[in-house]
Amino acid sequence: MSELKYRALRTPRANDIPKTVRRIFSYLRRYPVGITMVFICLITSALTMVASSYFFTPIIDNYVLPYIGQESPDLSGFVKMLTMMAGIYLTGVIATWLQARLMSHVTTGVLNDVRKQLFAKMQNMPISFYDTHTHGELMNFYTNDVDTMRPLLAETLPTAISTLFNIIGVFYMMFSLNFTLTIVAAVSIMVMVLITYYLGKSGRKYFIMIQRSISNINGYVEEMFQGQKVVKVFNHEEEAVAGFRKYNDEAFFGSVMTNTFAGMLMPINQNLSYITYAVVAVLGARLCIEGKMSLGILSSFLLYTRQIAGPISNLSQQFNGMMMAISGAERVFNIIDSRSEIDEGTYELVNVVAEDGALKQCSEVTNDYGWKDPGSGEIIPLKGDIRLNGVTFGYEENKTVLKNVSLYAKPGQKIAFVGSTGAGKTTITNLINRFYDVDQGSITYDGIDIKKIKKASLRNSLGVVLQDTNLFSGTVMDNIRYGNLEATDEQCIEAARLANADSFIRRLPKGYDTMLSANGANLSQGQRQLLNIARAAVANPPVLILDEATSSIDTHTERLIEKGMDKLMAGRTVFVIAHRLSTIRNSNAIIVLEHGEIIERGDHDELLANKGRYYQLYTGKAELD
Repeated sequence: MSELKYRALRTPRANDIPKTVRRIFSYLRRYPVGITMVFICLITSALTMVASSYFFTPIIDNYVLPYIGQESPDLSGFVKMLTMMAGIYLTGVIATWLQARLMSHVTTGVLNDVRKQLFAKMQNMPISFYDTHTHGELMNFYTNDVDTMRPLLAETLPTAISTLFNIIGVFYMMFSLNFTLTIVAAVSIMVMVLITYYLGKSGRKYFIMIQRSISNINGYVEEMFQGQKVVKVFNHEEEAVAGFRKYNDEAFFGSVMTNTFAGMLMPINQNLSYITYAVVAVLGARLCIEGKMSLGILSSFLLYTRQIAGPISNLSQQFNGMMMAISGAERVFNIIDSRSEIDEGTYELVNVVAEDGALKQCSEVTNDYGWKDPGSGEIIPLKGDIRLNGVTFGYEENKTVLKNVSLYAKPGQKIAFVGSTGAGKTTITNLINRFYDVDQGSITYDGIDIKKIKKASLRNSLGVVLQDTNLFSGTVMDNIRYGNLEATDEQCIEAARLANADSFIRRLPKGYDTMLSANGANLSQGQRQLLNIARAAVANPPVLILDEATSSIDTHTERLIEKGMDKLMAGRTVFVIAHRLSTIRNSNAIIVLEHGEIIERGDHDELLANKGRYYQLYTGKAELD
């Protein structure tokens, strides 16, 4: 895949880090009890650390120094203070342990919520979204991008909160112990924070590079694995390796640079903390010598100096994970915030029954349908009359696929499309399904512009059998029932018989209960297509679209299902795309397309008599390319 194409696949990224972080943390509101308990534990843990360090002042000044040189000092007060310190430390340990357990549960819940929201969003995305993203890139959103948020929530957030309260508590105690030394420590802390900020800002683009390159690698690997037979047939192993190396080298460079910036933070902050500790120790010692500070106060102050530098160093160590999480979250939120498939339709497909010469909506399944306008309550009978009026369309700007196409299919007619690859045959069916909207012109369904019909109702009225079969993990029965989730087992079996799939299904190890996986890899291509046809049959739609449905079936299997297909198409409006012209001889109208325009139309006999393009194709004087 070309670099240009991969650039098109990359999701735009935001640049507002605070906004992204707030968005991530907004999911925490769904777990108020857990977060409240975590917050209490973090405050408890931070305050116990602050309080325990202060105990060194009274212990040294009141219970150590006064008894130096005494033969039998009174240690009762000393033991009491140590016992209190041990109790405070134990409380902090329990609070830290409980916080970690609770935060792990909350973090898992948040990631679960994000994945569900992301998946729900993708179900509402237009087909064009999937046209511009590889499967590997889409999977990367669920795995790599979402998972990078875990350390941010489980580690960085608790550390940041603990550090905040630690700093507040420590500075309060430091100011109460000695103002001058506190200013020295504060200056050092500010320098550490500024260094962390500027290094993070400089290295952020490389974290984005890593996320992008991992996405490219996933897409490329998936593409190569799926096309491994093609790679080997054309001896392109070396080219495949070279392509992988290109994206892998980008990931390598990004990782080197991110680790370089992250690696600079730790030693810089550590050395600054050591320098601060040494300066405070020297100044404090002088104050002690001058009698302006006790040895106990200096001991507690030095502990606070180390205590305040430690959390900041810990935060700098988590810099890599934090920036990766923000970059991954930006990509995920870009998808969640992107524009969903637009559906401005109002007409709904409803079951109807005739009463007193008029159609009325009913709740039971009648196999008679109508289009109901929620505004007026009017019900228009569903007949299957579909018309294209001057339709012009292109998938990309300035690249027109259909040019002023007009055609009609009256209820119960079978319309066939013939033409070379890229002539626009499948595009017409895509537009009828409203996978895409026309650029110019209109498509009407029983006289209603399909843009006024709700997409779910429109697609429920259409049965589609595609050339590429897609079977899902589950039983054979589950895959047939996918066409109508309310269908009974008997209806699914009847649909399989209609498609002549019943005989081979019963020969499977467990018949209709046979499990399928990997898109039905344990079935032949023809068997998979038969299940696809059965799935359309159980939906019992009034309009059928057969997009080269029998192209992957051998001629023997095609003859087996011909009668079943005739039964399936009876009384329905049918659109057929076929390369085998023998399968469309009995069509009411055959439309020949070339370069997005209709060049011939008529039934089989009329087109043969005209001796045009269809005649050349049918007699073998020309071939579809």
